[in-house]
Amino acid sequence: MSAPHLPKVAGIEPALPAPAHTTDPRATPASAESASETTADDPSGAADLSTVDRIAAVQDRLAGWISDLSTLHDLTEQLARTRTLEDALRELLRAGAFLVGARRGLVVLAPQDGLGPETTVGLGLGHAEIGHIETVPRRALSYARILDGLPEPGAGDDAEARTEIAEPDIPGEKDLDPRLREVAARLGYAASYAVPLTAGPVGRLGAAVWLYDEPAEPGDRRRHLVGLYRAHAAEHLARLLELHRSRQAARTLREELLPSRLPRIPGVRLAVRHAAGPRGGGDWYDALPLPDGALGLAVGSVTGAGPSAVAAMGRLRASLRAYAVMEGEDPVAVLSDLELLMRLTEPARSATALFAFTERPSGESGGPGGAGGAPMPAGIGGPAPRKMMLAGAGHCPPLVLGDLRAEFVETSLSAPLGMLACWEAPSVEIEPACGETVLLYSDGLLHRTGEPMDRAFARLHSAAAGVPRASRHDPEAVVDHIVRAMLPQGLDDPASEEDVVLLAAYFEE
Repeated sequence: MSAPHLPKVAGIEPALPAPAHTTDPRATPASAESASETTADDPSGAADLSTVDRIAAVQDRLAGWISDLSTLHDLTEQLARTRTLEDALRELLRAGAFLVGARRGLVVLAPQDGLGPETTVGLGLGHAEIGHIETVPRRALSYARILDGLPEPGAGDDAEARTEIAEPDIPGEKDLDPRLREVAARLGYAASYAVPLTAGPVGRLGAAVWLYDEPAEPGDRRRHLVGLYRAHAAEHLARLLELHRSRQAARTLREELLPSRLPRIPGVRLAVRHAAGPRGGGDWYDALPLPDGALGLAVGSVTGAGPSAVAAMGRLRASLRAYAVMEGEDPVAVLSDLELLMRLTEPARSATALFAFTERPSGESGGPGGAGGAPMPAGIGGPAPRKMMLAGAGHCPPLVLGDLRAEFVETSLSAPLGMLACWEAPSVEIEPACGETVLLYSDGLLHRTGEPMDRAFARLHSAAAGVPRASRHDPEAVVDHIVRAMLPQGLDDPASEEDVVLLAAYFEE
């Protein structure tokens, strides 16, 4: 009957060096290590033991292996739960410090392909302490030599760079750079152990180094354990790196498709808050100056996520801008043309949208009679309220906020664009008074609360009504207050897949 095989856990080989605690517990540390090495390398060394002692030694070694595998299993599970590069790097440092018996360390992410991102994360080290370490000449830093592929000092020109570099006694080693010893003394570490992080098609991802408070060096068992762990960790980092790069590409594309800045319109101040989900979605906004001092405001959302949704969003936004310039005073016509375009060019998609057209008040004009209107009656000073015409296609209703009210605009129910054979809905006319703010937003602002839609709408109303009166005339303060009230976790929440758009238009007195 063959001996049972130890199970493989999380892709880790079960063959581990003999743990140090498998020797006689009464032995001193030096004799224990010697006995362990003798037993591992020369099985005949146990010839003088009785049968019972040999069985006990084997059982003890098996128990040690199982303990090591359980530890690696727990650590790799914790690493697998990380969802961002920074979280994975911090978990790698923490687990590695536990395995090699160190207290502090740092990891440098510097992908060999040069496509980034490059970052440094510390464990038990602040930014100032990392800065001190970086003042050491690069060739004197063990992790930098790994990143640069440099051989160890004293090695031949044809020698390859070591896969790991241990500096067990920095104060006592005279051949080390004086600046390294000076920084080590200032920061209070006396030894270091550096390893590379390599995986997949990228090759070298970076390097990690752990710092010891006293002269020390990890033994063979610890090195083997951390080697198994970092092999798994490097593969996980490579996957997160690829995901991070794809998200960055989608975010860059999205930012290029959205307005780079909000326009300046006389009598109107604008503010916006926007955040894309981790996969990049199709929520968008626009603020477009139109002829005769008018203003077009739009928000919308395209179904789907990822680069294809971002590209579709860019096409729809560009089309809406063209329609708004030609017939922006009729929001229903703008959305009808957009719906027809979607049915012809995006038959597999649907989208929600809201477009609002705001004309110049009759009291504001370059001429005495206003923008094509009659002269202002005598005795009446200041601009008249602006008229806003708006139409929505399956989108959330705007909210008007002022000193005397905080209420949703009553709009008729309508289907999203692309859902019916022909879309049409009546427009709505409102007159926001001077000193009031009109809020346009995407449904992601509501979905991110995690509440049913009726409660989310009530929460938004409460957040708007709760804006301090002193802040209601500052659209930037208004949107910041609403975001804090609605999303305590902040706009950049990696746990949420929803995009968020919040656009505020404040009409000055």
